[in-house]
Amino acid sequence: MSAAQNLQQHPVFVQAQNKVKYHLNQLDKEVSLTSIETRTQIPKTYLVLATLVLLAIFHLITPVAAPVSYVMGFALPAYLSLKALESPGHSDDVQWITYWVVFASLGFVETFAMGVVLYYLPWYFVIKTVFLLWLQLPAFRGGYVTYNRVIKPLLLNSCASSRAAATPDTLTDNLRDRVNTATTE
Repeated sequence: MSAAQNLQQHPVFVQAQNKVKYHLNQLDKEVSLTSIETRTQIPKTYLVLATLVLLAIFHLITPVAAPVSYVMGFALPAYLSLKALESPGHSDDVQWITYWVVFASLGFVETFAMGVVLYYLPWYFVIKTVFLLWLQLPAFRGGYVTYNRVIKPLLLNSCASSRAAATPDTLTDNLRDRVNTATTE
């Protein structure tokens, strides 16, 4: 037996090959590109994989990386959000609402820190795209995780501190202290 045949029969190689076949079949079920597939005679899984490779190449070209990252963070979630609105259940609605909250928060932070981030992280848009894909994919529930672990605690802390600072008792106490210190000086 040759080395190639030994490799092909190795249990790890067979397991990896089966996983790839499984994921390609899942991709075949999910992606509805049958009209393009019939016109081009190219399997839709190959079309999707070729598109992903093309997007990866676009990320290597720095001026194109920002728009590609933005489109990848917007196009599929927008489509799936519209599908979720039309579906009878609410579990997918929650996923996409939390995704959009995280996406908007990331965009808000980007507007202030983009220069610094790009200076220290030259591969920022690749990292951002991978992060956005993690947020989008239902298997990972990244938007939900990020919302519950980062955004929600920040919002609760800021709301609690603003409520505590705005209570009438603390306002009058602070005012009395300031008046007392001003009159004693």
